[in-house]
Amino acid sequence: MPASTYRLQISAEFTLFDAARIVPYLHRLGADWLYLSPLLESESGSSHGYDVVDHSRVDAARGGPEGLAELSRAAHERGMGVVVDIVPNHVGVATPKANRWWWDVLARGQRSEYADYFDIDWEFGGGRLRLPVLGDGPDELDALRVDGDELVYYEHRFPIAEGTGGGTPREVHDRQHYELMSWRRADHDLNYRRFFAVNTLAAVRVEDPRVFDDTHREIGRWIAEGLVDGLRVDHPDGLRAPGDYLRRLAELAQGRPIWVEKIIEGDERMPPQWPIAGTTGYDALAGIDRVLVDPAGEHPLTQIVDEAAGSPRRWAELVPERKRAVARGILNSEIRRVARELGEVAGDVEDALVEIAAALSVYRSYLPFGREHLDEAVAAAQAAAPQLEADLAAVGAALADPGNPAALRFQQTSGMIMAKGVEDNAFYRYPRLTSLTEVGGDPSLFAIDAAAFHAAQRDRAARLPESMTTLTTHDTKRSEDTRARITALAEAPERWRRFLTEVGGLIGTGDRVLENLIWQAIVGAWPASRERLEAYALKAAREAGESTDWIDGDPAFEERLTRLVTVAVEEPLVHELLERLVDELTAAGYSNGLAAKLLQLLAPGTPDVYQGTERWDRSLVDPDNRRPVDFAAASELLDRLDGGWRPPVDETGAVKTLVVSRALRLRRDRPELFTAYHPVTARGAQAEHLIGFDRGGAIALATRLPLGLAAAGGWGDTVVDVGERSLRDELTGREARGAARVAELFADYPVALLVET
Repeated sequence: MPASTYRLQISAEFTLFDAARIVPYLHRLGADWLYLSPLLESESGSSHGYDVVDHSRVDAARGGPEGLAELSRAAHERGMGVVVDIVPNHVGVATPKANRWWWDVLARGQRSEYADYFDIDWEFGGGRLRLPVLGDGPDELDALRVDGDELVYYEHRFPIAEGTGGGTPREVHDRQHYELMSWRRADHDLNYRRFFAVNTLAAVRVEDPRVFDDTHREIGRWIAEGLVDGLRVDHPDGLRAPGDYLRRLAELAQGRPIWVEKIIEGDERMPPQWPIAGTTGYDALAGIDRVLVDPAGEHPLTQIVDEAAGSPRRWAELVPERKRAVARGILNSEIRRVARELGEVAGDVEDALVEIAAALSVYRSYLPFGREHLDEAVAAAQAAAPQLEADLAAVGAALADPGNPAALRFQQTSGMIMAKGVEDNAFYRYPRLTSLTEVGGDPSLFAIDAAAFHAAQRDRAARLPESMTTLTTHDTKRSEDTRARITALAEAPERWRRFLTEVGGLIGTGDRVLENLIWQAIVGAWPASRERLEAYALKAAREAGESTDWIDGDPAFEERLTRLVTVAVEEPLVHELLERLVDELTAAGYSNGLAAKLLQLLAPGTPDVYQGTERWDRSLVDPDNRRPVDFAAASELLDRLDGGWRPPVDETGAVKTLVVSRALRLRRDRPELFTAYHPVTARGAQAEHLIGFDRGGAIALATRLPLGLAAAGGWGDTVVDVGERSLRDELTGREARGAARVAELFADYPVALLVET
């Protein structure tokens, strides 16, 4: 098992060979295992690798099998392991010819040996696979042309079935095993399962042993040849039978650890029989962020949003509302398919399904495990839609039957609706404190106290000691240091109100709720280029879907939005207001960022460090968080630190590299210091501003609510009892024992890492 992992995004711009070259740096940093993004051959130009088109080989553009061998060798020579992200749920079909299986299905239809590899409802399509690629016009098929044995529509190419090539292009099209249709019909009339609402990612039936074997043969080679030491499974909630899949994968992995990208909601528990090391750590992120939030900011920040919206905006109401919109909108094809499988079990099956999905408090159940969540959802749906009470009871009974195919499909579908309705929509409509609208988090839970934080860590130590912990991933809406600065707004809500009023009087879009979210992003990510901020603002506005959206956008609104970003970056008066606020929050952002990082790295679990976050990282949502990392500069900083330099807390981020390197090295080199968990508390007037714990010899101490601490005049006589052992701060060399004065421990930095000498 790894002591820690370090996530690398492998692409054509940063290949496996490039990764191999930085292994010496990562080893010096203290990282134990490397954690790689998907490696199998993906769509040409893919930056993320989740659109696999060929499971038989490592992507040549990412370094190919030679690159994986080189990286594995470099890691293993230094005692480091390798974890690889795998994608069992779907494949890329944006370029049909690039995916041999998809191309064969298009050419041969249900006679293709790969027809059952994909999750297609052939009957609903009248025996044809529906492809949503046509434009809006009624005569789009007139743009078709025949080119040899291919049917061409602009840049799209499709195979012509044998013996069907004669006649006009329209006539040829009508004889194919596929039907080209308007892209607008995808959300309601599609007959193949997608990844969420992405038409170019087609789901595969990995529950079929043949499909499992063909999609995992190369992965099995990595395991058999000792190239890879662990696996990370993307989106297991999309699978028909996640438990069965994971058991089969565990056999393939031959005892190597497996982590799953599973979002845990509230007090939810994963099926205990899953043969996994744990999750990828979003649940840990949520608790670490919230223990650093000032609860006093909740009411005033809520008021700001409610005033901007013109009425109270309640999370408990927003979530089912947005999930209903998704179930009736972009994911309606999935709801309709579940309804077809249910048949005539009730009068209004489709509406009943929508209401149950909207009310479900977790991503999915794993029947019979999690049945209580389904029962609660049916009861909540009946309360919300009493006119459907009988229909909901009948549909709910069918969905609770583990042997009902519709129940299995609903379980695959409910997670999509949660992700698209909450993470990719409601999060963008609820901006009271956007550091809380993060994957795996519940924005209605504003803050937690130290006692709740410690209880969660004890629980993690007992139940999920090998589960990953994280603060930033390729999927987070904002990176850890962007959130750290935004979190400081909870300590200065009236200052935030004044800022919004000032800039709102100078530039606006007409959507004050969205403006709140955009300004928080700008403040959190500052300094940032106009291009980065504009791309984020447009994505956020379209995801929110109130003033514009992805399908039928409002060009005039989007022009006003981009103007706001331009003014923020370039107009002197607004720029000055922004700079002044950022200056006021910078020190608190540094403090929160260092506190979160130290807590994450020392807390129970397997800490993961996302590429580049050993220094300040103020990224926004993807693709912004996949920007290249300057590893040469990072290595130079580490060299200086190892030479004895004690860096200031400044914009270079060197102090964060100090914290990360010292914590990671301890996790790797002195595991005996991490065998327990005991809260460490302070005494004195400012005791509430300290959060700390002892892992059995390694003690993490960090500052909470730094603006309030500064307003109180600092730590004063506050002390923390660290025991009668002789301890040394790994960050400063300062020694401590007994009742140590916090002001002295934190004289240089807002955190301390104490270790027995």
